[in-house]
Amino acid sequence: MLLTIDVGNTHTVLGLFEGDEVIEHWRINTDPRRTADEIAVVLQGLVQQSPLLADTDISGIALCSTVPSVLHEMREMCRRYYGDVQAIIVEPGVKTGVPVRMDNPKEVGADRIVNALAAVHLHSGPAIVVDFGTATTFDAVSAKGEYVGGAIAPGIEISIDALSSRGAQLHKIELVRPRSVIAKNTVEALQSGIIFGFAGQVDGIVERMSEELADEPEEVTVIATGGLAPLVLEESRCIDAFEPWLTLVGLRLIYERNI
Repeated sequence: MLLTIDVGNTHTVLGLFEGDEVIEHWRINTDPRRTADEIAVVLQGLVQQSPLLADTDISGIALCSTVPSVLHEMREMCRRYYGDVQAIIVEPGVKTGVPVRMDNPKEVGADRIVNALAAVHLHSGPAIVVDFGTATTFDAVSAKGEYVGGAIAPGIEISIDALSSRGAQLHKIELVRPRSVIAKNTVEALQSGIIFGFAGQVDGIVERMSEELADEPEEVTVIATGGLAPLVLEESRCIDAFEPWLTLVGLRLIYERNI
């Protein structure tokens, strides 16, 4: 089985593929202090506790990381505990099949390239990927499968943390849809501002991007991914598809290109 690992700033998502299907997945905190040995203990514990994975052998590993210190420990974990398994790390020199049309291609996070590849594979281009993570990122992919650029906005949780830390009477809230946009209490006012506000942000940025990306903006497929995407899915008017394992699928595709 292929183990895919997406190391983000806040969470690390892991998935096991059997063929082209994700048969098991986990989400854990990204801890820059965690050593290679600790990562191995966590990983092996997750695999062993799953009833779906009795006697499972990992035959390959594909990973990408936006956190350099964690990437270093991931390399060491692969070397020490999975030395006989081929590991593909998304970095310069690895074949992705995604031309990057940026002023400085090295500035683009590996996860965004991986998402672009998976978006074209699943839905063809042109496409816009909206990834709801620590930051909310918007990635534009041309009809030819090129990564042509994007936008980065503060993520939902970052915005909540900033608001609660700077507002004396504003506290962290449960992120659920309020009864109405016009709220009748402070908690629902915060929920309204966050959920409907981010949905409006997504719709506005995607509309502008689509006009620049394609002669026929309605032909652009808008794909949502990331742990916080479900909060906005039903409120956004522009999202066409939700792919929770988009990055993991992209990692599988890159692994297959490089073995």
